[in-house]
Amino acid sequence: MTDLKSMNLPELTAWFKERGQPAFRAKQVFKWFYRGVTSFEEMSDLPKALREELTEQCIFTPPKVARKQVSAQDGTIKYLWELGDGNCVESVLMRYQHGNTVCISCQVGCRMGCAFCASTIAGRVRNLTPAEMVDQVLFAQMDSGAPISNIVLMGIGEPLDNFDTVMRFLELVNHPDGLNIGMRHISLSTCGLVDQIDKLAQYGLQLTLSVSLHAPDDETRSKIMPVNRSVGVEKLVETCRRYFETTGRRISYEYAMIDGVNDSDWQADLLAKRLRGVPAHVNLIPLNEVEESPLKPSRRVAAFQKRLESHGITVTVRRKLGGDIDASCGQLRRKAMKENERNSPEYRKK
Repeated sequence: MTDLKSMNLPELTAWFKERGQPAFRAKQVFKWFYRGVTSFEEMSDLPKALREELTEQCIFTPPKVARKQVSAQDGTIKYLWELGDGNCVESVLMRYQHGNTVCISCQVGCRMGCAFCASTIAGRVRNLTPAEMVDQVLFAQMDSGAPISNIVLMGIGEPLDNFDTVMRFLELVNHPDGLNIGMRHISLSTCGLVDQIDKLAQYGLQLTLSVSLHAPDDETRSKIMPVNRSVGVEKLVETCRRYFETTGRRISYEYAMIDGVNDSDWQADLLAKRLRGVPAHVNLIPLNEVEESPLKPSRRVAAFQKRLESHGITVTVRRKLGGDIDASCGQLRRKAMKENERNSPEYRKK
């Protein structure tokens, strides 16, 4: 079965031409995709015979809302989407004064193994397709009635571990006949795959690259982020310097504040030293507790922020949204997986 929704417009055009269809059919179908149709039958300006042919030959698997949580505090919405093969991923719709932001997933699970993240506990199952990534934005917008103006690739999975799919996704959501969301309104988060960061830099995209740093020293970072064991903080920061020199885009460094692990004064001083000389922004993140993890939120966020600012580093503390729901990445999917396990015949036999 062919996944037309993951194709860009030139590929769609070529696909229809190969089947003796006029080129304008591709643009018709492309536009229908971004109106949120859930079947080819809904594409009313296509001939009936063509709609039947597309239904027979092409896959069309819009996500289903498996679970939905709405914060009574701030209106944040957490979605657990069921995909066509039964796997689930998460998205979070966050409301800000400057517009609505959706945080989406790029993989089913994750293989990076970060100690503070629920997404990685069961490992990576598979990569998402471009269509499955697009649909998280499109159907969150349709379900909530809130127009999406910003996208964050910071949900389940490592975007640069699914590089080609993510690049196609960016092309599709940026297209004027797609969701038409500008690159400057998109943030991509990575745990630090240096070869892929260099590769991304060559595209010259005007998106915001967010690097999940979380510690300035190798000993600490390697304990909480296994990816560091093969890279190291110094090499990662040098790669980020090259990225800035190539793209001119300031990098945002994500830093989850973990009690007694990465929140000391000397670590703030070392972080400032690492980032000196290149425009950078540090985003301090109050840690969301994960049931399976012994890590706890830091009590020194304000002191750490003040220490960094004394070195001239630009710092913000991320506003904590969805505190009364499972808003931390991977938590809702993990909860659903546990419930499914408990309801299985094998579990009940124990």
